[in-house]
This record gives sequence, structure tokens and C-alpha cells, in this order.
Amino acid sequence: MNKVENYLLGMDCGTTNIKAVIIGEDGTVAAEASRPNCFICPGPGMQEQDAGRWWENSVEIFRALCEEAGMEVVRRIRGIGISSHTVTMLPVDKDGVPLRNALTYQDTRSGGELDCIVDTIGWERFVNMVGGRPGAGFLPSKILWFKKNEPELFARTSSFMQASSYINFKLTGKRTIDIDQAARTQCLDISTMDWASEIGDVIGVDLDSVMPPLKLVNEIIGFVTDEAADATGLVSGIPVIAGCSDAMASMYAMGMSRLGEAGESSGTSSLVFVGSDVKSAPDLPVVTKPCAITGMPWVFDAPITTTGLALNWYIETMAAEERAAAKEQGKDIYTYLNELALEADPGSGGLLFYPYLMGERAPIWKDYARSMFIGMSISTTRAEMARSVFEGTAFALRHVIETIGKAGAGAGMLRITGGGAKSRTWSRIKAAVLDMPVYVLDERSGNVPVGDALIAGHKLGVFPDLSEAAERLVKIDEVIEPDQEWVDRYEKIYPFYKEIFLHLDQDLRGLRTVVERLDM
Repeated sequence: MNKVENYLLGMDCGTTNIKAVIIGEDGTVAAEASRPNCFICPGPGMQEQDAGRWWENSVEIFRALCEEAGMEVVRRIRGIGISSHTVTMLPVDKDGVPLRNALTYQDTRSGGELDCIVDTIGWERFVNMVGGRPGAGFLPSKILWFKKNEPELFARTSSFMQASSYINFKLTGKRTIDIDQAARTQCLDISTMDWASEIGDVIGVDLDSVMPPLKLVNEIIGFVTDEAADATGLVSGIPVIAGCSDAMASMYAMGMSRLGEAGESSGTSSLVFVGSDVKSAPDLPVVTKPCAITGMPWVFDAPITTTGLALNWYIETMAAEERAAAKEQGKDIYTYLNELALEADPGSGGLLFYPYLMGERAPIWKDYARSMFIGMSISTTRAEMARSVFEGTAFALRHVIETIGKAGAGAGMLRITGGGAKSRTWSRIKAAVLDMPVYVLDERSGNVPVGDALIAGHKLGVFPDLSEAAERLVKIDEVIEPDQEWVDRYEKIYPFYKEIFLHLDQDLRGLRTVVERLDM
């Protein structure tokens, strides 16, 4: 039996959990560990996290990994890659000490500041500069809110960090931000890939001085210090790469390494990836982000807000009878619902479901959009309602992939991971709606920390050929080919999914405005 000589450590600081893994060059998992992340919600629209807990949890995880793997393995760790949820605003002082809790991307308290910024710069100019629609979840409005509301802390701020940047700093003593997360902050001018001085001028902040130095995703930023080694149990001197967002790491973990592939990380929401060899225009509903994969310098990543959440909402709100039947038959509710949906014909008897329970991001970007069942009749069955939820989320997926295709990056197959990949019914429907094969990954493939480890391993020569490494490490449970009869039916129905919403668009906007006024 060959002895594994090289190991990599990957960690993801997610919104709800910090997870990490040590994997060998042969794909074996030497150790894995996780700890929960907690939210602090001081008021409406406010979501914070304690950066001190990020590091405390990380230390516990590193120690657990070292104990499980053993020092013989730990001494063979060739590199560390860390990703995190993004965009986050963590102000730190000159010594790197956090000045307050971090504001996460879900924190929208800076809506008023956002309006001021966009009104000053202009919506079109702002979008062209940062490559995305303005939102209160991003850094410009958060920094302006911080400056206005906590001026004493702002005056002591030396730099703003992301979660992974902070953990990297604690490991190496180096302040950096990776280009992937930087491009998501809306503080970066994507045409020059420098900090946007125009935005800095509007918010009254020198971004070049308060934002950390930009680094490539796979760039070595430093090495584990003696102090960090003492705290974590790791060996000093291990190279640490800049890392990336959890979204980007998820794409690596799915084994996406070639043009022409799409990927879906399917959970509560979905994130869709398609690689590109060219940079997109900045004003499209889907835009590219920098990517470190050879031959795939750019990637479209587009979020769908409620996919798995839509199914869970349906189960909790409208499927009491199904829950009772599943319990009586000794089945899991998801198994029961998957079987029930197959009792209905493709198209669900003309019933369309729109999964816009919390508005929608890509590709329509309308926070006033709302979920709907359209086409219900006296003969509509529970099986048709269940199937329409699967179909509606699949139509939303097609809408995104179709939009990315029009932007210049086509795909001929879909890799899928996450909780949604467990539903074979759902994957069969997606294959038919997209008219492409769906590659269902095993449960470990797609695990974000594995993606972090892959990036580090690629940089450090452990995985010189990323495509070969992906084929070796990422396991395919099943390839589902599209059912041609289903394809033909969906091809006729899908256009109505798009057109009906367009007809209702302004009415939904008006309805939301009226309801908000009534509730005041």
C-alpha cells in the first residue's frame, strides 16, 4: 500500500458552521471537523457575528483535525486554503483587533446610505463600475453607515476584513483580501481590478488605505506563524493561500474545471456556475467573477434565492396530508413527496409554480417578486401541486443557465451537489427542463472545504492537473439523461413560465407598494 506523502487542509467559515477537512493527494479524508457559527440580531434587518468566535472555533477545529489525523499527517500538510461567507464588514484596528461585531451580507441596515450612494453616482454608472446591482448587503453602504453611526470606532479602523481574511491574518500575520471576494464587495472597479476611488470619494473613505492588499485566489500570502502553530496544533511554516468565497470554493469542490459545464450547489438556495473564457459586460443580469482555473479565467455565478426553501415551505405550509401519509407509511416526507410527484404528468396539468418566496436574485433581480401557483383548477391534484414545485425551481434554474448562455457561456451538462442532489425526482426533472445530462455528485463531493484544499493543492503542485485531480477526487453517483418525452412537454411549457411573470411584473411591484403603505 502506497504511503500518502502530501496532504492539504481546507476550511470554510460559512454563515451557520465552520467546517474543515484534511485530505490526502489520493482523495482520502484524514480528518474532518466543524463548529457552529452564531448570529447576533440586535434589531430589524441586522445580522452580526463575533469575529472572536470565528477564531476560537477555528482553533478548536484545527486542534480536532490534528488529533484525529495524527502528527505524522499534520507534518505532511503542504498548504492551507480558507473560504468564507461574503460580503462581510469587519473593522479592525492597527493591531488587527476587531473593533465591533462583523456585519454579514444579510445585514441590510444601511439601505438609506445605499440610496445616497446610488443617487450620487447614478445607477447605471454604479453597475458598470462594480459589475452588479447595488444592494445594502455590500460594503459601500455598510462602511458609510459605520462612519456616520459609530464615528469613534471608524476613526480607529485600520482596515476592513472578510471572515476568511481575518482567519488568514490570525494564521499568518498578513492582512489580505482575495480577488474573488474583493470583486463581490462592490468596492472594486471591475474594469481596472483596483479599488474604486469614485465610490471611496462618495463615502468619504480612502479605499486604498482601508482595504487590504489584493491577492489572487491561489496566491501564497504567508505561512503559519509560531504563535499560530502553538494555538492550533499545526506545524509552523505551512503555506497559506489567499482563498476565496464559499461560492467559488463550492465550484472547485464540484470538480468544475472545463468550459461547457454548469454546476448547481443546491441547498436552501442555489448557486449556479458556468465557466467562461471571456469577461462579461458589467451591466448584464449575470456577470463573471475572476477564476484561478487554467483555461477558465472567468466564471459566471448566479444565485437563485429559494429552491430547497421553496420545497420546505410547501411541506410545512401546504402538505399536512402528505406528512400524515408519510408517517403512516413509515417514510421520510421527502421520499414520499418525490414518489407523489411522479404520479403527475410532466407539466403538472398546466400548473406553474414560481419560487419567488423572498423575491428573486438571478436573473430577474426583483425583490418585490412573489411566489405564485398559476393554472390551478378544480381538478388539480396534490401530486400535480408537489410536482409543480419541483418544476418551478427547475424552470428558475433554466432561466439562469439560459441567461448565462446569452451572455456568452454555454453549457451542455450540469453537475449538482448539496441537499437538492438527494432527490432523484428533482434531478430527472432538471435534466428534462434543461435538456442536458445531470451528473449527481456523492455527498462528500461538493463539500466546500474540499474545494479550498483543491485550490491550495493546485497552487502547491500537489494537484498539477486540476481536471485530473477533480476526476480522481470528485465522485459521480449517477448520470441522469433527459427523458425525451418530458423534454418535449417542458419545451412547450417553459416559455409561459417567463412570459406570465413579465405580464404580472409591474402589478406585483404595485401590490407590494400598496401593502407596505397599508401596513404603515
